[in-house]
Amino acid sequence: MRQTYRTALFASLILIISTGVLWTAYDWFQGRYLRAFSEHTAVFSGDALQLPAELSGPGPIRLVHFWDPACPCNVINQQHLGELIEQYASKGVEFYALQKAGSHGQLPDNLRQMKILTALPGADQVPASPAVGIWDRSGKLAYFGPYSEGLTCNANNSFIEPILQALDAGREVNATHTLAVGCYCSWSTGP
Repeated sequence: MRQTYRTALFASLILIISTGVLWTAYDWFQGRYLRAFSEHTAVFSGDALQLPAELSGPGPIRLVHFWDPACPCNVINQQHLGELIEQYASKGVEFYALQKAGSHGQLPDNLRQMKILTALPGADQVPASPAVGIWDRSGKLAYFGPYSEGLTCNANNSFIEPILQALDAGREVNATHTLAVGCYCSWSTGP
């Protein structure tokens, strides 16, 4: 009887220690790799945005990706942006990236072919990132806002594909004011 008691006590002790180790590992993983999605409402207004002088005026459709390397929300749309480049660069759409002032980081490999902008008139008025501005062939801002609404961004919920399709077909688009709820980080560098 004494041996059964020791075996049960030893098994219970192993179970308690294993549970503690597993809980600690889970808690560490969750704190390190999982981020809770916090919905933020952002009002995007492109009134102040302009292309730099060397890019303004008639030309190809131009897409500018506004990104902050420190923003975890950028990771969500980077694969989708890479797919947009694959699909639309061959149709003459030019892709540019504007990094948040004062931030440090590099675009992932699938986005390295984007042309880098160091400044964009009106970019200090961007409310949040990731964001996108699309200029039509005449050089007029056609769209300014988020890639999509919600946590994820893909071709199924993106605002971008319909805009690019319309512009590619020669239709006029005027969607420079957008209200959206999603994963966004503040673009402002001030207090």
